This record gives sequence, C-alpha cells and structure tokens, in this order.
Amino acid sequence: QVQLVESGGGLVQAGGSLRLSCAASGRTFSRYIMGWFRQAPGKEREFVSAISWSSGSTSYANSVKGRFTISTDNAKNTVYLQMNSLKPEDTAVYYCAADPERPVRTVVACPQFEYWGQGTQVTISE
Repeated sequence: QVQLVESGGGLVQAGGSLRLSCAASGRTFSRYIMGWFRQAPGKEREFVSAISWSSGSTSYANSVKGRFTISTDNAKNTVYLQMNSLKPEDTAVYYCAADPERPVRTVVACPQFEYWGQGTQVTISE
C-alpha cells in the first residue's frame, strides 16, 4: 500500500523558512515523479513544484521560483521542499503527490497524480 506522509509544516513569520518532507513507502518510486501542491482556504489546489526521481529534473510554479527548492533523498525515499523568503500568500495546506514517470514540464498542464498524501499546514504571519 502506497503511503505519502508529509511533515515539517508550521507557523513562521514572513521572510522565514520551512522545509517540508514527504516520506514515500509501499512501492519502488524510481520510475515516478514527485510533486508538491498547495491549497489555500477558498482556493483551488495549485501546483508548486515537481521532480523526477530518476533524472532529477525539476519544475516550479512561477510564484515560487527562486524561493523554493525541491529535492530527493533516494536512500530515505523522501522528497523535500525547502521554502525560503516565505510570504503570507504561501499560507496553505501543502500536499505531496506521486505519479508514474513523465516530463515534469507537463505537470502544470496536467496536475493529476496517482497518489496523494494527507497534507501539512503552512501558515505565514505578517
């Protein structure tokens, strides 16, 4: 049974940093891409970032480019999202997701993923 478990969310002041983790288990993910999405209250879920576990290719939403960094630790089967220079508009529930391998540039147009975590709350205060 595939499980994606997010952690690392919390409350920080604007300008601060957080690192989210997503521990993946239940199958081999070497032929998968991993994504981070977020959903703010009253808004639709939106793409944040994606990475290919096999190639390391990455993709970012324009709103987080230069501030967020996605990475993987293959030994730990864990995906990270390092978030710097956080803004109040980054407040949302952040979800980790996994999907069979495809070019990460396709994620923006096709954000449907096979597996999803439960989410972790990120709150940025003024």
